[in-house]
Amino acid sequence: MTKDAGGEKHSFEERLKSARGKQGMDPPPTAKGKEPDVLGSNPLGVGLRVGLELVSAFLVAVAIGYGLDKLFGTTPILMVLFIPLGGAAGVFNVYRLMAPKPKDESKTGDV
Repeated sequence: MTKDAGGEKHSFEERLKSARGKQGMDPPPTAKGKEPDVLGSNPLGVGLRVGLELVSAFLVAVAIGYGLDKLFGTTPILMVLFIPLGGAAGVFNVYRLMAPKPKDESKTGDV
C-alpha cells in the first residue's frame, strides 16, 4: 500500500509485457534500423492482395448500385454512378497499402 504510483505502473507494464510474450502477441524483434515489412517479402502475395483490393471494391460498388436500382426501380443509372466510385475506392486502398509509412517521431524521446 506504500508503493509510489510510478512503481505500480512499472510493475504493470512488466507484467503486461511478460504476459504478451507468453501468449506470442508481441511481434518478433527486428534488427536495429530495419523496419518490419508489413506486406511480406513474397511478390506473389503482394500482387494477389493488390488485385483483391481492386476487384473487391469494384464488386461491392456494382452490388450496391444494382441493389439500389432494383430498390428504386430505376434504370441502371445508379450502378453506372457507383462503378467509378468503386474503382476510385480500389485505387485508394492500393495507394494506402503501398504508400511509404511516415516515421514515428514519438519514439525519439523528444518532449
